[in-house]
Amino acid sequence: MTAAGMPVPQGFTITTEACTQYYADGRQLNDALVADIFEHLKGLEEITGKKFGDNSNPLLVSVRSGARQSMPGMMDTILNLGLNDEAVEGLAKKTGNPRFAYDCYRRFVQMFADVVMMVPKSLFEVEIDKMKEEKGYKTDADLTAEDLKALVAVFKKIYEDNEGRPFPQDPKEQLVEAVKAVFRSAPALPSPVTPPPAPRS
Repeated sequence: MTAAGMPVPQGFTITTEACTQYYADGRQLNDALVADIFEHLKGLEEITGKKFGDNSNPLLVSVRSGARQSMPGMMDTILNLGLNDEAVEGLAKKTGNPRFAYDCYRRFVQMFADVVMMVPKSLFEVEIDKMKEEKGYKTDADLTAEDLKALVAVFKKIYEDNEGRPFPQDPKEQLVEAVKAVFRSAPALPSPVTPPPAPRS
């Protein structure tokens, strides 16, 4: 699509051959593939002027399964991958919109926990509903930046309680685990990695 001049984010595809190798290696990403992934990320950094893992101007990416035709059972897309406790502050300053930044972060924590680690989505939805009820809000749009920041803390606690370890703060670890999740969910399908559209401040 980018080659055709369509206004979509740049990205790259991890091939089905890499998925086959993942299973041949006992469900592990070999060093060559990991190095290749991060080499291609440098290309996205050059295009966007952002840096993956940077805390002041972070490159955020989406990870999803892909195929020529839609297929049942494909993994949901993970958005905003690359955010952590420091990068979210950088995103807030960069966009001038703390509410946007913390909404991105709480969504990412929930998506990563649900899609990658299989933590039930309902655990997070309950907490959102609980906060709205306590605050007297009618919709998610009523949540403030401080509300969303508090939800991030709650969501990370849910993750840690279920996984026995803190939510990963290293964007590289986040990406590697997301790629593994793609391979686990749809081993015959390629995995595109793309940055999301530029945020509106």
